Amino acid sequence: MPSAGVIALIGAVFLAAGFVKGVVGMGLPTVAMGLLALTMPPAEAAALLLIPSLVTNLWQLFTGPAFAGLCKRLWAMMAGIMLGTIAAAGVLTGAHAGAASAGLGAALVLYAILGLFRLSFTTPARHEALMSPLVGVATGLVAGATGVFVIPAVPYLQSLRLEKEDLIQALGLSFTVSTAALALGLFRTGALASPAGPLTGSILALLPALAGMFIGQALRRKMSVGTFRKVFFVGLLALGVYLALEALP
Repeated sequence: MPSAGVIALIGAVFLAAGFVKGVVGMGLPTVAMGLLALTMPPAEAAALLLIPSLVTNLWQLFTGPAFAGLCKRLWAMMAGIMLGTIAAAGVLTGAHAGAASAGLGAALVLYAILGLFRLSFTTPARHEALMSPLVGVATGLVAGATGVFVIPAVPYLQSLRLEKEDLIQALGLSFTVSTAALALGLFRTGALASPAGPLTGSILALLPALAGMFIGQALRRKMSVGTFRKVFFVGLLALGVYLALEALP
């Protein structure tokens, strides 16, 4: 049974992660993994984020306007995410935990740099058939090894120049598939063997995550999202550098 201090820490982390998702539409797994990995093994942190991530992303997915069309367009990417995540999930466990922490730090640094410099590109429609499965597998490998779902899925989906609501729904689809695949990968490696362990904590983490998301959505209309994004990415950059350096022998 975790101590009261650990429970309070987990609640605070998911409240903050849900708040970020409410304001900018993504970031719950990234913030949760980055902060939790400071105090616990990456596999344990990844198990805790499964339920909050799945529920919040399903909500984001099914409130959009083009679910069927996006599934038809992005199915190859989703299949790649499933394969890559399940294949790489073992990196989060056992003797590879240090490598997972270093990988998580590197992923956070890369994501922060992309966000701070607003680096972007456009993928022509004729290249989607080739790019989608490759991006999916790459995203899955990163997600399975680090628990972070954003690289390279988010930059790629942004490069498709989708309408705003379609992009939000596409992100929800990608994150939902990534979460489900990570759950399968962790189960396959034995990280979810105890039903009263990680999943119980993950269910409890859902409440602060939802509270934070609703608060973030309410405040989004009253604050500059641009300013918040800059602070968010600078914080992720510092956290990523710390995690990468801490994992070095």
